[in-house]
Amino acid sequence: MKIQRKTLTRALALACLTSGLALSAASRSALAEELSARQIQERLKAPVTRSLTATDRPQLSSDDLAFVKRVRGQTRSLSLDDREQMAVIATKRPKVDLEINFDYNSAELTPKAEPQLNSLGKALTSNELAGSVVMLGGHTDAKGSDEYNQGLSERRAETVKHFLIETYKIPAANLVTAGYGKNGPKNPNDLYAAENRRVEIVNMAEREEASK
Repeated sequence: MKIQRKTLTRALALACLTSGLALSAASRSALAEELSARQIQERLKAPVTRSLTATDRPQLSSDDLAFVKRVRGQTRSLSLDDREQMAVIATKRPKVDLEINFDYNSAELTPKAEPQLNSLGKALTSNELAGSVVMLGGHTDAKGSDEYNQGLSERRAETVKHFLIETYKIPAANLVTAGYGKNGPKNPNDLYAAENRRVEIVNMAEREEASK
């Protein structure tokens, strides 16, 4: 029964993550605009529920914090259980869905993606966010097998991680990558759309939490 409840909780969390990404056409159009470093910074600091103040922001539970610290700096790909647990925590954390897109069947950054990545790097090295533990969640479109897309999404997340490490000198331990393959499409009405090939950014633990 305990295992069944755990599985149900994870399934519901993944469903919430997916539904949270199911944006209307108007919302997708707005998100397609490049965000400035300041805009990214504010969204990664702010609670998901805009009516809450900073002091009201839900804190990580001791179990969630212990998990984030365990996977922090892990060099190998996360296991299925760890990816699912990461998705559970991510539903409760500040996040931003950036247009860091990739060409079909590729984990290489395009020139078009670099300005937005530079804004991300500046935001993550700001006084407010420096030292936070951030998840880079890779996603693909629906073309190809589950196994292939899982590997591709992991490589895409790693590509963004390497860019941030090399260009902005962000410690590798503060960037946790996870691949979600074709799960959680940004555009559920067109599973093959280019906007589904992206990396989602989640502030998993702020500097004060991570240093506990």
